[in-house]
Amino acid sequence: MGRMWAAALSAFLLLVAATGWVQPALAYDNPDLLPDHLTPVIDLAKALTDSQRTALEEELSDFEATSGWKLRVLTQYDRTPGLAVKDFWNLDERSLLLIADERGGNLLNFNVGDALFALMPRTFWVELQTRYGNQYYVRDNGEDAAILDALHAVKGCLVIGGCQVVPGLPQEQWVLTLATSILGGLIVGFAAYPRQPGRTIEWAWVLLLSPLWIILFGVFGVAPIVTRTNDLLPLARNGLGFLGASVAAYLIAQVTVGRSRERPGEG
Repeated sequence: MGRMWAAALSAFLLLVAATGWVQPALAYDNPDLLPDHLTPVIDLAKALTDSQRTALEEELSDFEATSGWKLRVLTQYDRTPGLAVKDFWNLDERSLLLIADERGGNLLNFNVGDALFALMPRTFWVELQTRYGNQYYVRDNGEDAAILDALHAVKGCLVIGGCQVVPGLPQEQWVLTLATSILGGLIVGFAAYPRQPGRTIEWAWVLLLSPLWIILFGVFGVAPIVTRTNDLLPLARNGLGFLGASVAAYLIAQVTVGRSRERPGEG
């Protein structure tokens, strides 16, 4: 039994290490890594090309000059200047520090000033991190795209005076809204099939189950779309999915559950 427990524990630790649950050790602070000139980008991990870094430095400097918002980028791996960046950049309530470090489970981390929280809530930053910093997005688009896309999302929200959610509708998020819309339609269709002769739609059952299908279709199927994009195509697709699923469930319920109810009376 002791050997079995030891083998099981070893397998568990290997699984934890493979899935990234074990976080890397914290790097030491080294203010000497700070550049000798003021710049909004410190790319220690070389996540950006030289041209990307130069363009981003100019973009962030111009944005600060016109808007007053400080957007700063620090990429690191085994070396970091640590807390020294706070004094180097004079970070305050109108500052955002994006830290890119691939050693964790998510590439992106944000140090957000209080003034930014007034325009974009904490849920915004969680969504921003999970959308652009997850391993799949970084694998498919690269670390540079993850950093730049996250910054551009923040800039776009600051220009319009803030956002409650991250703009844009990723493919995987739309698929999820479509799935919930279809599920809501299935519930409506099953609830609407007639239980008694002479009826076409059982409105009482549809209304009885309305809290469930309204949440699935309205809250999870429609709201994430209208709050993130003005594109009507995903909204139309979800509407068609909801309608098609309702009709399909209605017809299937009639030829299955409906007929089984009729048989005892026919006999």
